[in-house]
Amino acid sequence: MPHIDIDARQVVDIALQKLKSLRIDAAELSANRSSGFSVTARLGDVETTEHHLEKNFGVTVFHKQSTGSASSSDFSLASISATIEKAAAIARFSNADPYAGLADPDRLAKNYPDCDLYHPWDISPADAIQLAMTCEKKAVAADARIINSEGASVSTTISNGVYANTLGFVGHYLLSEHALSCSVVARDQDQMQRDDEYTIARNAKDLTSVDEIAKRAAEKTVMRLGARRIKTQSCPVIFNAPIAKSLLGAFVQAISGGSLYRQSSFLLNAMGKQIFPSFVNVNQQPHLLSAMGSRPFDHDGVATVDQHYIEEGVLSRYVLSSYSARKLGLKTTGNAGGVFNLSIQHADVTLHELMQEMGTGLLVTELMGQGTNIVTGDYSRGAAGFWIEQGKIQFPVEEITIAGNLKNMFAGIVSIANDVDMRSAIRTGSILIDRMMIAGE
Repeated sequence: MPHIDIDARQVVDIALQKLKSLRIDAAELSANRSSGFSVTARLGDVETTEHHLEKNFGVTVFHKQSTGSASSSDFSLASISATIEKAAAIARFSNADPYAGLADPDRLAKNYPDCDLYHPWDISPADAIQLAMTCEKKAVAADARIINSEGASVSTTISNGVYANTLGFVGHYLLSEHALSCSVVARDQDQMQRDDEYTIARNAKDLTSVDEIAKRAAEKTVMRLGARRIKTQSCPVIFNAPIAKSLLGAFVQAISGGSLYRQSSFLLNAMGKQIFPSFVNVNQQPHLLSAMGSRPFDHDGVATVDQHYIEEGVLSRYVLSSYSARKLGLKTTGNAGGVFNLSIQHADVTLHELMQEMGTGLLVTELMGQGTNIVTGDYSRGAAGFWIEQGKIQFPVEEITIAGNLKNMFAGIVSIANDVDMRSAIRTGSILIDRMMIAGE
């Protein structure tokens, strides 16, 4: 196991002793500390340099089925004691909740793996600034039509945290997160467009190169020049990989315990039913080394495990914490805090081949607005992208709205490309949907 920051561990030890002295026998607590910096360069100058150091201590006390929570950013002995006392006082006066409480002892992650998530980046702010400046310079120089920049940024953060409870569980892991991004502006005649590109990784060695980020940022921006609206129509739609993640995110929200026990999901009572085509499988692999979504245990201290949510298109499992599972009369799936490296099985086809399979339709590369209704499944978002004919890009598209219902969209998935975006806890390639409504001219 990696070395844990002594401050965070001391906070936990002190807090556990305080809980014992107050004769509190049901409580959970966490201590987290993160530090790092970020820099932004724009038009050859340093625009921002920010250093951060954040601390947080939180405790939840359970008293006769009542719950009290409190938190503090102060790691002092007095603050730790005061925070626990506040949580205990709140618990004494809160309404009873029969579903509240710690995770079942047999589900706690007693022997959890090292997911290789901690790789500090030995880079100074000065070197980070130079990296950002180089990236921006290369992007601006890539095409004469690029006439401005929104800047390039470099950031690095390390964090450590401890979760513990009065059942004797103490768990910890260290994280690092490094990123590089660049955004530029292009003009052609009277039209201006912007776009960006970024890379993020646990290990700086896994970041996409400065040259590639600059190239992609420039290419994506220039490709949007000449964008126009299209006629209102119904047609096939491809969500490119970075955008397709939002579709899976909506699926996860719909099968999450909170949505289900509140009866606010369009997938209520969908267990065992066909949601996707039979070739679709959705699973979780929480222990992939150095992956952005890997975690050895969830926010309840429950062991994370490989599991399937969709098998041959059929919903086989919900996304549950200990609390939401009890509310539903089920067992936790170890997903307090969300999903961990969720992926959807893809075909052995490229995005180009997916476009050829579609023939004529819309390739969506940007979404705007929050028009996803998890209760009904209704979907309506502002969009931009490219119009495709005979499998090839014809021209960029903007100022349109795409609409449908998530049930129909999921059932209407035709194929999934192998251009998987691995930059978050949800992984997917570009997704082709058989038909959606496009509102344009």
